[in-house]
Amino acid sequence: MKYLFALLLLTPVASSLSAESDPPNIVLIFIDDMGWKDAGYAGSDLYETPNIDRLASEGMVFTDAYAAAGNCQPSRACLISGQYTPRHGIYAVRSTKRGPVQEMRLEPVPNTDDLPSDNFTIAEAMQSAGYATGMFGKWHLGKEAGVRPQDQGFDVVDTMDPEGAKSSSAGDPKWIYRITDGACDFIEQNRDRPFFLYVSHHATHMGIQANKEMFARFRVKEPGSQHRNRRFAAMNCQMDDGVGKLLDKLDELNLNKNTLVVFTSDNGGLPQSSQDPLRGFKGMYYEGGIRVPMVARWPSAIEPGSRCSTPVINVDLYPTFLAAAGHVPPEATKLDGESLLPLLSKEGALARNAIFWHFPGYLDHASPGARDRVFRARPQTVIRQRDWKLKLYHEEWLLDGGRDTIATNRCVELFNLSDDIGEQHDLSAEMPSKRDELLDEVLAWHEQVDAKLAGEREDAAGYSRNSLLYSP
Repeated sequence: MKYLFALLLLTPVASSLSAESDPPNIVLIFIDDMGWKDAGYAGSDLYETPNIDRLASEGMVFTDAYAAAGNCQPSRACLISGQYTPRHGIYAVRSTKRGPVQEMRLEPVPNTDDLPSDNFTIAEAMQSAGYATGMFGKWHLGKEAGVRPQDQGFDVVDTMDPEGAKSSSAGDPKWIYRITDGACDFIEQNRDRPFFLYVSHHATHMGIQANKEMFARFRVKEPGSQHRNRRFAAMNCQMDDGVGKLLDKLDELNLNKNTLVVFTSDNGGLPQSSQDPLRGFKGMYYEGGIRVPMVARWPSAIEPGSRCSTPVINVDLYPTFLAAAGHVPPEATKLDGESLLPLLSKEGALARNAIFWHFPGYLDHASPGARDRVFRARPQTVIRQRDWKLKLYHEEWLLDGGRDTIATNRCVELFNLSDDIGEQHDLSAEMPSKRDELLDEVLAWHEQVDAKLAGEREDAAGYSRNSLLYSP
């Protein structure tokens, strides 16, 4: 296995949550495109997610949880590597140059398609800590030898067909049950040793799929005032059924007490499912594109029905799982997250000052809530520090005078999420000292992680500002 030296450097660490004689099993349930409002416990007036709601009632709900990117491939790369996007270079799905080129003022940083093989992944770290590792479902980080999940630390793998859920049967939409059955078999086979299980569903990504019984069930249900798409509700409920079967297996084998289950999503929700009061959807770096549902259940360690409003992000899961296992990563491994064990136990707080996002490219198909009429996202870096959120737009920063003309060039937006979770009121002009404080944090972080910015395009003469800024 690569990083053989890690076997020598991966050392035990004391923790109040990892002090049991038997290290906990760890199950990560990762949903595709499930928004912050797409569960019953989050207040949906149409969706039925009794099993996810059960997790929420038996564990801790993170109200301010985030994906580390606005769409699936970079978010998954951040999860598996424990690193922010500038370190691994995966910023988008396939290309960072998506949309009308004549409307792009900058040349985006090229995208990396595969998670680099020299990365010491979360699965390899868990292997080194003595865990059996299994992965079932969507990988999306490379198909060639060297970058497949079986090459990146997973002992048992079923990634389905290369075309993903497109080939799933009418009776098993998006292979929800094939993924779940494989995961349950893995649990059965490893019940007598600690295991790390990554269950990565294709649902609730488009297109909308559910079996005929589930569609029939929701066809007669009255739509809600916020959520009205009954076909999407059926797909969401089918996914929840798969979650329930997995939880039942843990109960059946009496493994639930010492199993840490984390449920979350790879990015924000879809336009087909309202995320109100959040602004935006998948692909954006407003809250609707990056804020996600997240629940952690560990009956022997987490208070049932608890809630946490500390901002957390999916790069935190790598150090969290390793710390729960009683180990720390090798010194040579750069991790950008922080263990959440102090939050899970309510015994402490996180040490960090802020969390960040970096997207040096373009995503087309502006959805409701986008900043302009053409792109969902333009090149930008984002920081959240406590209740404050600042977005730095690279085009205006690099081409329109930067800090010298910051009062007029609209290179930043500043929001206070405590009283403006919908990001409707840009405070950058009203609060210049807070704006400049957060901007300095962003620029320092650029240096820390070697974040590359998009470059000026020589053929951008035809660009017009007519399509650009408008109020949300």
